[in-house]
Amino acid sequence: MLNNMTRRDFMKGMLAGGVAACSAGLLTACGSASSATSSSTSSGSSGSTASDSVSEPVTLTFFDKNTSAGFDDPVARTITETTGVQIEIQQPTGNPDEKLVLMLSGNELPDIVLMDRRSDIVNQYIEAGALIPLNDLIDQYGSNIKEMYGETLNLSRYQDGQNYYLNNWYGVDPTPDRAVNIRMDLLKELGYGEKAEQGDYFTQEEFVEMLREFKEKYPTIDGKETIPFTVNGEYMDTVLSTFRGMYGMKNYYINEDDEVFFQVRDPRYLEMMQFINQLYTEDLLDNEWATTKSDLFDEKLASGVVFACNDGTPSSVNYAFQSEEDADPDRQFYMFRVVADGVDPDATTFSPRSSLGWDAIGITSSNEYPVETIKLLDFLASEDGQYLLMWGVEGKDWTIENGVHVPSEETLPGFRDDWNGYSSETGIRKWTWCIKNGYGSDGTPYDLVTQYELDEVEQHARISMEGSVWDTAPYDDIAPQSGTLDALAEQKCTDIIDQYFAKMAYASSSEEVAAFYEQMIAEIDANDAASVEQIYTEKYQANLELWAD
Repeated sequence: MLNNMTRRDFMKGMLAGGVAACSAGLLTACGSASSATSSSTSSGSSGSTASDSVSEPVTLTFFDKNTSAGFDDPVARTITETTGVQIEIQQPTGNPDEKLVLMLSGNELPDIVLMDRRSDIVNQYIEAGALIPLNDLIDQYGSNIKEMYGETLNLSRYQDGQNYYLNNWYGVDPTPDRAVNIRMDLLKELGYGEKAEQGDYFTQEEFVEMLREFKEKYPTIDGKETIPFTVNGEYMDTVLSTFRGMYGMKNYYINEDDEVFFQVRDPRYLEMMQFINQLYTEDLLDNEWATTKSDLFDEKLASGVVFACNDGTPSSVNYAFQSEEDADPDRQFYMFRVVADGVDPDATTFSPRSSLGWDAIGITSSNEYPVETIKLLDFLASEDGQYLLMWGVEGKDWTIENGVHVPSEETLPGFRDDWNGYSSETGIRKWTWCIKNGYGSDGTPYDLVTQYELDEVEQHARISMEGSVWDTAPYDDIAPQSGTLDALAEQKCTDIIDQYFAKMAYASSSEEVAAFYEQMIAEIDANDAASVEQIYTEKYQANLELWAD
């Protein structure tokens, strides 16, 4: 518990290091519809116990917004054999969010539902009584949930103090997913090889200078005009968060009194826009940067004429480079931390991740088997369940050697050759429920496919971007309720900010950027930004108060 911490101390701890795992005490059972049971156990280093097997398998309907696949692969069959629960996946035809709303309004609910945890739909389900509180069930039947989720249960409570869902992909993933990506071979040619190989950071001034040097040394490559720096305009939110990362900025601006504002009020925002404008006016930024879509972005990078880009590592392009005959490992894009002037490198914020995860998995009020369902979820959440979901079936997809999980020879190559096909065939990583980021008790990662074997680019990123992942959990769900006048005001302010972003980026001078910035602030103030920011602040502080209980 956090009784001895001030609200601000707790917030600082959250932002600096994520959420610490500790057990949470919970309540009693909310009802039972269980059939005759017999005990069965599942061995494993976590000491987890599988759900009691029912005499007749229970069938539960499951709406998962992420999948419509049939539950008939080896992993699925093992889940049923272990828990006595057969899962019937409801296909999310059309827009999953629209389907969720229709199911709620028509009171046609599945037994289990998985939805975006950050969506207002979760609150709609809770307020309508469509999700049952889980505290009592977890207290009686959720020992693995308590152990694995720890303090995450406390931080995921609703305002009434109850847990209505289990988080999915919870726990801060330390893997950096955003940075400035630069070709290692070109860095070495320009004389930055020693710093680059060590994974050292580059200052903003160094970065601009290397872009200039590249443009001067290589006006063309293979007869094509070179591009010092480009971005994927199809994912502009990600692009902007990478620029914000250089300045240590986040999704919102929080002052010393825990008051929350639109990010444009951050004292560094104008500096960031002037930097972007500098890249544009010096012709260091791709002229098509704002309109470049994914296919064209990859095509430009693969052509060999691009020196740097931002966002996550362009893995497909790197893979293509390494598929060439006599491939040079240095002919890949590596992740680097570029630090804005006056910013502590350790204060950069490149990769936003929520320790509370992406999804919410809840038991609905239509479920006639809440006890069997929580036992199912308890098994999935256990260490044994995690390895089953993410590694596959023991003896087939992996074995234990010297006390450590070891994948079979064909597992990782199978994913590299045909991710979707191999996952569908084996069931590995097909059902991602109650997933915890991190490592098992033997030190192997739960996420086998992306974390077990790291290539040279990924290993380098762990060094160059260490500490740049930050936790967004304190700012989750602080926006105005959808459909309200305040939500309309927020959207209007957001539209104004987007419009002025383009004006500032394409301005003719730094002075014009500053003038546009002042106009933008005046316009959002005239459109009731203050009332929106008051809601941000009230919800943010309410979250901190709830967490501190």
